Amino acid sequence: MDLLIFDMDGVLIDVSQSYRKTIQQTIHLYLTDCLGLRADLVSPEAISLFKATGGFNNDWDLTAGFLRYLLSISKIPSLPQKRHFSAPEETVLFLRKRLRHFHQRGIIRVQRKHLLSFLDQVKASGGGLKGVRKVLKGIGEGWIYHSGDLHQQNLVKRIFQEIYLGEKFSSHYHLQPLFYREEGLYLREKLLIKREILSSLRKRMKLGIASGRPRFEAELALKQFQLAPYFDTLVTLDECEEEEERIFKDTGKKVRRSKPHPYPILRAIREVGLSDPQCGYVGDVADDMVAAKAARKEAKMLAIGFVSGHQNRKAIEESLRRSGADWIIRNPAELLRLIH
Repeated sequence: MDLLIFDMDGVLIDVSQSYRKTIQQTIHLYLTDCLGLRADLVSPEAISLFKATGGFNNDWDLTAGFLRYLLSISKIPSLPQKRHFSAPEETVLFLRKRLRHFHQRGIIRVQRKHLLSFLDQVKASGGGLKGVRKVLKGIGEGWIYHSGDLHQQNLVKRIFQEIYLGEKFSSHYHLQPLFYREEGLYLREKLLIKREILSSLRKRMKLGIASGRPRFEAELALKQFQLAPYFDTLVTLDECEEEEERIFKDTGKKVRRSKPHPYPILRAIREVGLSDPQCGYVGDVADDMVAAKAARKEAKMLAIGFVSGHQNRKAIEESLRRSGADWIIRNPAELLRLIH
């Protein structure tokens, strides 16, 4: 093999106590602080099941989709139309006022059997946030503000970024936190693949990263774990969004270029600059395998599923195989077989 490309979250970095916890806390804060509802914390397993459905490479989308689902089981009537606000405080005030006459009968709780049935329907409808919308058919519409800039009305992204970045939120976005003022959960991340393994791989092949993280957060992890010297290229959400904007300017069409689209993987291959390389992509969710398979139209590509970072490994492995994984990694040391 000439080039091995890694996903970051769940492969290089253990995000079970960072991004996954951020999703969990964002959902809870949105329901309680923005809507004034009572709800249990969603379980890590429920979040994993949602992500494994496919189409949720973006954690902001996953959070918004999960919120839509929770509102659907809470029986809250939909809002006829979304309003536009210039500040998050205005958005929260509007939501709280609109819900003040709604009398909640009980705490919002996720029932596993019902969730699984719902996610089967979402998958059959194409997965992702679009799949959620198709299944719910307008139920819970109007309550979830998850588009636009976080300094205006994107409450999902605002809460999420405050929780994940903690003290770095203000310096990065030049804004004061509104919802969360504790330690950033990015500090809870751990390295999944030891540097010794990466060093051994690096001696025999080129290494790259194609991640759904924003570039600032990807570089934050590279610095925190001293990983930058091992990799020849880094492709992030920023590059995918830049490509989307370029296509929109040229054609007027709105498209997605983040995974499961193969663009970040193919861009990583181009940036390394090898001629007709034999490549592999290491990922831990269905979207990663779908992206790797799609990349085969332009490159020699092996789809490698990674389950070492998951608790429910059997279910994740089944999901990866159904999505087209050629090989499953159960222990990071197994990657060294690629160099023999």
